[in-house]
Amino acid sequence: MLPILIFCTLLALLTALLPLSRNSHWIIRGLDFPRLQFTVFATVLLIAHYYFLDSQMIITQVLILATTLCLIWQLWWILPYSFLWPKEVKTSSDGSADKQISILTSNVLTPNRNADALIRLVKKHQPDVLVTLESDQWWEDKLKVLEAEMPYSIKCPLDNLYGMHVFSRLPLGGQEICYLVEKDIPSIHATLELRTGDKIRAHFLHPAPPSPTENPESAERDAELVIVARSVAESDQPVIVTGDLNDVAWSATTRLFRKISGLLDPRVGRGVFNTFHADYLIVRWPLDHLFHSQHFTLQDIQRLPSIGSDHFPLLTILSFTPLRSARQKGVQARASDHEWAKEISEEQNVGKNDVPKPGKTD
Repeated sequence: MLPILIFCTLLALLTALLPLSRNSHWIIRGLDFPRLQFTVFATVLLIAHYYFLDSQMIITQVLILATTLCLIWQLWWILPYSFLWPKEVKTSSDGSADKQISILTSNVLTPNRNADALIRLVKKHQPDVLVTLESDQWWEDKLKVLEAEMPYSIKCPLDNLYGMHVFSRLPLGGQEICYLVEKDIPSIHATLELRTGDKIRAHFLHPAPPSPTENPESAERDAELVIVARSVAESDQPVIVTGDLNDVAWSATTRLFRKISGLLDPRVGRGVFNTFHADYLIVRWPLDHLFHSQHFTLQDIQRLPSIGSDHFPLLTILSFTPLRSARQKGVQARASDHEWAKEISEEQNVGKNDVPKPGKTD
């Protein structure tokens, strides 16, 4: 049993230490994803050390110490996405419908043909904005039935798994479809006008993931996130960034995005809200995100039932309460974070000025 437990401890150390590297290879960055699973693994391993080994042996004490440190390290990343952590975004006490904005984000999975399930969710929850990822021309045709109630739209149907659509009850302005880093990976940028007349700067993203079948490195994904973060950081406008970011909430790169942008994560202190993979209970993590500026407080956030995709839809309801939410603060950036962000964008020869600034007034 001792050799097995030694091997498992070394494995736990590798899964904890390798992501510390800024190497963007998909194998390294992929270890960011299952931190929750690694936490469970380290917990079970720690129990096994006490149960099967003699705690008086030096080797046992070393194994227990190493496993405990791994467990603490993994918990440091995931605990903010639990009820044990203070909420980063305050719960809204303003029930005014005119100040609310509800956004339903759904990666539909291009070959999925269960459009009726998504349409039923839209009709049930009546979101102000529907964002679809991986939506091609077939999906666009099926979702046309929504246009009677959601007359504003931005359409980018593609058959490469990166099509995007935005359907809205709220007026859209400053619309742009951009290919910020990769020539076949679009993003959508626009303003949303609330019923009060206030305008929100919105960015809808779906960068490609680091994987052996997509990009062997995360460099392109990271660059897109970083330049959007650097762009919105310079704005005093209300901002929402949402989409399938192909990165988990607790990764170093998503944390860098939050630091640089100054945007808040409504999941902190409320739960994980795993949206992928819908078909496998033990292999799930939060890939679909909504971040926002401190102008908003949270009415509700929930993962919706499956529509046949590999992603669950995510519904977020915000209240525009800029005076009441000024005390909200996210994670703070250090000089080293800004340097790292600059390196990431320069490596891909892109910058914050490549990102549209809808609604900006000079």
